Amino acid sequence: MLADDPHPPEPADLVVVGCGNLIRGDDAVGPLVIRRLWDRHGVVDGVRLVDGGTAGMDVAFALRGARRVIIVDAARTGQSPGTVFRLPAAELGDIGPDPGVHTHSFRWDHALGFARWMLGETCPDDITVLLVEAQSLEPVALDAEEPLRPPVAAAAEQIIELITAEYPSPPQPAEPEVEFTDAGSLLVDADVAARFFPTDSIAARCDGDDLLIYPLRSTSAGGLLLKQRSAGGDRATVVRQVFDDAGRTAPVGRFVLRWDADHHVARVRIGER
Repeated sequence: MLADDPHPPEPADLVVVGCGNLIRGDDAVGPLVIRRLWDRHGVVDGVRLVDGGTAGMDVAFALRGARRVIIVDAARTGQSPGTVFRLPAAELGDIGPDPGVHTHSFRWDHALGFARWMLGETCPDDITVLLVEAQSLEPVALDAEEPLRPPVAAAAEQIIELITAEYPSPPQPAEPEVEFTDAGSLLVDADVAARFFPTDSIAARCDGDDLLIYPLRSTSAGGLLLKQRSAGGDRATVVRQVFDDAGRTAPVGRFVLRWDADHHVARVRIGER
């Protein structure tokens, strides 16, 4: 059992975990559901998305701090491809840690059993497992436009709708703000950075009266790095060149940031304070 947790994650109303191997055909359904939820809805308060891949132990640790959990994975049961099975974890019985399992055969059920053993009374009990019957686990081309076979791709869309309906609807917080300095820097408070730019990597461009700030999936994608500038986690990066390239004068002061969910981008209306 986990005796001490020096770095606990932020509590989450809903944690969604996608398990599977991206290069094994329909086994990729779990991670792809996670990526498509992120692409469509971005960062949502109270929701944590976890690409569990094939690292089952990581899945177990990801359940910390969750009130509700949804796990998505592929299955091979002999049913029609694309069939979706909904398994409330409470009906799965007492799954305990399997001493014979190793990291290369660690599945979602092993992760669940390990989490129950490791987290004890703090393990969430509101857990639902969504399994999708795979058509083929043969690898597809890495550049394939749709790596899932048609019935599994349709099931993935069904699951995305089901999960989206489970998203919490918290009260709307006060409008977040960012600050521009006379030195051409963009300052982002720690809570705003964590909410909208969790990877600390962004791209930015001017669009009319708006500065568009795109959150990138990782620092390996390039872009501008939001560097920590205070012990509290506030972030900063230099954006003067963005305005210079657009022939605009860099603004100075604090401005409202609004999230555009349709385009997955943060908009800062430079003419508004």
